[in-house]
Amino acid sequence: MICSLCNSQEAQIHLTEIVNDQMVEVHLCENCAAEKGTDFKTHFNVTDILAGLIDTGKPSKVSSRKTVLRCHECGMTYEEFGKTGRLGCAACYEAFAKMLLPLIKRVQRSTQHIGKRPASSAAAPTTSADLKKLRDKLRRCVQDEEFEEAAKLRDEIKQLLEEKNKKRKKQGE
Repeated sequence: MICSLCNSQEAQIHLTEIVNDQMVEVHLCENCAAEKGTDFKTHFNVTDILAGLIDTGKPSKVSSRKTVLRCHECGMTYEEFGKTGRLGCAACYEAFAKMLLPLIKRVQRSTQHIGKRPASSAAAPTTSADLKKLRDKLRRCVQDEEFEEAAKLRDEIKQLLEEKNKKRKKQGE
């Protein structure tokens, strides 16, 4: 991209600002950024940082033949992802799942999206993940023939679903 101010040099700094629901993008070369008083320096490249986090795999000691992981949809290889830090398509998440999950866990601290809620809210809302955990516990209790505990879990699930439906109806009114 070309610098938004001088229209001659390659932009090294890309700023995005949202004001009154309007997104404004500014692309600056280092000279224009310095003139405008921004304190940005391009001493690092985000792609290099991401590539440093990515484990592109070590060659196997057993086999000298190198296996290339490739997305079946877009054809991107895991090595290309390591160089660019960007996936080619949604199917890449499945194609590279074994290598991406540890990377995502390192960067995000979890592989499950839990979302955010206002700090002022009194209780955490019932999420699908909470219900899934309860249903998994219920299934294990039934398998282990712990029927009393299973009945309690069944009732708890039923109550949570009823509360969730009530909240939806109130929000719809």
